Amino acid sequence: MNVVVVESPAKAKTINKYLGSDYTVLASYGHIRDLPSKDGSVEPDNDFAMSWEVDAKASKRVSDIVDAMKKADRLILATDPDREGEAISWHVLEVLNKKKALKDKTVQRVTFNAITKTAVTEAMKAPRDLDMELVEAYLARRALDYLVGFTLSPVLWRKLPGSRSAGRVQSVALRLVVDRELEIERFKTQEYWTVDADVSAGSDPFLARLVKHEGKKLTKFDLGNETSALTAKAAVEAAVFKVEAVEKKPGKRSPAPPFTTSTLQQEAARKLGFSAQRTMQAAQKLYEGVDIGGETVGLITYMRTDGVSMAPEAIFEARDVIGAVYGKEYVPDSPRMYKSKAKNAQEAHEAIRPTAMGRNPGSLRLEPELGRLYELIWKRTIASQMESARIERTTVDLTSADGQTGLRATGQVVQFPGYLAVYEEGRDDEGDEDSARLPAITEGASAKVLKSRADQHFTEPPPRYSEASLVKKMEELGIGRPSTYASVLGVLRDREYVRMEKQRFIPEDKGRLVTAFLEQFFKRYVEYDFTAALEEKLDLVSDGKLDWKEFLREFWKDFHAAVGEIAELRTTNVLDALNEALGPHIFPDKGDGSNPRLCPTCGSGQLSLKTGKFGAFIGCSNYPECRYTRQLGVSEGDGDAESADKQLGLNPATGLAVWLKNGRFGPYVEELAAEGSSDKPKRSSLPKGWIASAMDMEKALRLLSLPREVGKHPDDGKVITAGLGRFGPFVLHDGTYANLENADEVFDVGLNRAVAILADKRAGGGRPQRGAAAALAELGNHPEDGKPIRVLSGRFGPYIKHGDTNANVPKGKDPAAITLEEALALIAERAAKGGAKKPAKKAAATKSKAKAESDAPAKKTAAKKPAAKKPAAKKAAPKAKAKATAASDDGAAPWDDEG
Repeated sequence: MNVVVVESPAKAKTINKYLGSDYTVLASYGHIRDLPSKDGSVEPDNDFAMSWEVDAKASKRVSDIVDAMKKADRLILATDPDREGEAISWHVLEVLNKKKALKDKTVQRVTFNAITKTAVTEAMKAPRDLDMELVEAYLARRALDYLVGFTLSPVLWRKLPGSRSAGRVQSVALRLVVDRELEIERFKTQEYWTVDADVSAGSDPFLARLVKHEGKKLTKFDLGNETSALTAKAAVEAAVFKVEAVEKKPGKRSPAPPFTTSTLQQEAARKLGFSAQRTMQAAQKLYEGVDIGGETVGLITYMRTDGVSMAPEAIFEARDVIGAVYGKEYVPDSPRMYKSKAKNAQEAHEAIRPTAMGRNPGSLRLEPELGRLYELIWKRTIASQMESARIERTTVDLTSADGQTGLRATGQVVQFPGYLAVYEEGRDDEGDEDSARLPAITEGASAKVLKSRADQHFTEPPPRYSEASLVKKMEELGIGRPSTYASVLGVLRDREYVRMEKQRFIPEDKGRLVTAFLEQFFKRYVEYDFTAALEEKLDLVSDGKLDWKEFLREFWKDFHAAVGEIAELRTTNVLDALNEALGPHIFPDKGDGSNPRLCPTCGSGQLSLKTGKFGAFIGCSNYPECRYTRQLGVSEGDGDAESADKQLGLNPATGLAVWLKNGRFGPYVEELAAEGSSDKPKRSSLPKGWIASAMDMEKALRLLSLPREVGKHPDDGKVITAGLGRFGPFVLHDGTYANLENADEVFDVGLNRAVAILADKRAGGGRPQRGAAAALAELGNHPEDGKPIRVLSGRFGPYIKHGDTNANVPKGKDPAAITLEEALALIAERAAKGGAKKPAKKAAATKSKAKAESDAPAKKTAAKKPAAKKPAAKKAAPKAKAKATAASDDGAAPWDDEG
């Protein structure tokens, strides 16, 4: 009996059909272990020792593998054929060895680049040992990302409250976006004009452009205004032209190589509108296997690669398909061979291609998304082995009789389409101006201007990055690895460092602030060349040419010293540096020569960056005498300044005044309480996307009416409400929250829609309720009181629960392997130490009150007397909270560049 371990259940299902009854194929569901998101997971002072923790959900899968190995003679690790796949196999092997599940068992590693019967069965005949050089490259990368993120992120939290995280690749990708925005802001638009003419030279009319004026060759900005352009236009209309030269040059256009991970993401973005993440998810399904006529088949080769070569058999199969479908003239004399031009390309695997070239897109019935991506891959692969396109480029020069004025026409004719019959690579620019087709024109013929035009143009700044162009730039610079790009770009969006508009990246002020901070104090670590050099060293580790711990020691020595230096700086020093770096953005020139940093309220204070619990804002240096504040990125004229509070009107239902105000945490609307009333004012913050300057009475009353009753749920009659919360717009029913797409939907969502959204949320599991722990095992009932005993996954690790008693699972003990007898002993030991939970009504009330106050905009309060000192034991709470934040930031650790 043989046990085969792969990453995913889909892959396991496909492979299981190719192997006989002597094989049991199990899925690890990716990595079974990871570095815990807490201090000490990587110990530089202990030769970079790494503490791994088995994921709670993976415990059951590990147990399944252990049970299967009891009846097996051989373990076959068949995870993906790259560094990450090698690491997953290593983790499985390490855990099984610790459980002593591999005694006297044979362990082998196999890899295949495609999930087909031939590829899998051939791989089984050629097993090998685990590649420890690849594993060490993984360990070095993982430790590096942990050390950068987990060392740098706490510095950010202390010096720039409200900042979420920093990462080795993430921060450099963010810098690219910010740098491009700075280029755009610094760009000075310049006017220029062109003169075109419709010309006939004894032929059909064709378009020609003025290239010579007053005997001089024109450059782009020679016609810099309308007057000069009209003068040139008049000269064209007055001249008598002759065809001075007709030059025809034959040329070729060769096909692009088959897809790599990066180029697939770029083309899918251009041609299909897919995000990098969406592309990789669809490609994963095509790789792992799709049901084709009742058979599960892997349709493409492994989709994480930077190689552009193809296996010889695939090349010959492609040539056969080209000849049969398009004709022999489309097959080049010899196969095309490609070599990657990307920096740091490893060329470790084949390019992404169909597993069978004869399986053309039209013959398959796939889900629309999978079908479109498969068609793109198939066409690109087939085109890459086709004959070049043959074109003829033509240039026609026309000169006036006096030689003072010259026109030029350019065009091209496709004489043989070659690969263009199947596929043409997408472009980020406007296209080819010289692609127009010209009529037959004879040299020496007289030419007549039929009509001329003078057109105004303005230079444009470089475009913002799209997903395609950002991925391309990162690959060119050698930043990160293509397989991680989707998760890196997702982190930037999730942490609101950037936003997307018209499928382009725009940096948020939070992202600018983090980038400015890192450039000022950690410049070396966000430099493009430095980041690329780290990738090159990691490649040396994987090649066995550099010791991974030596690499880490060299990096950590300088990095740790840099962190120590910034830790000694006062926050005021940091803010002064950021004021200088971000000055043009946060204090824009008013255009009247006045000081842009002068406080508009007191007239004497200087505006400066300040930090609060929820992030940075602009405040006056004369605080507390002057309380002027505004958000980053909001100018004085936007009506969002605290000094610009304005009354929107009176609520017709109550007769009370409704105001638009701005607090420390942003703009909000407020209805004042009646005079003499003890009621608190009604308040509501403006939801994301709502602009303070566009607020009116109608919108304010809608906000103040929340939460609103949607209706009663048909199943139980309980009320469904809609409102705005800390995490955005929602509907609520019986303790279940379901998010709405936007704030406007809160006001018009109907009962049927609300019921459907809630049903989807419950079906999908959703986010567990606060305080709810995931059960890892049900051990049975306590023999004395009959209460259940369970093993739960808690915030600080697994524990055993019985009634009000919680007992920690001993360190190193597999929580899924705990027996009832062991649990009873641990519960008794904990109870003897006074481990039962105390009633927490007061704490809960205090927590609810704190939450209610935190959800409302900040109020100005009178100074209070210092609170009495708390017992020393409670001082640990903030630190614990900080560690929890580090570990649970949107489900990813702050140092996790690779998702």
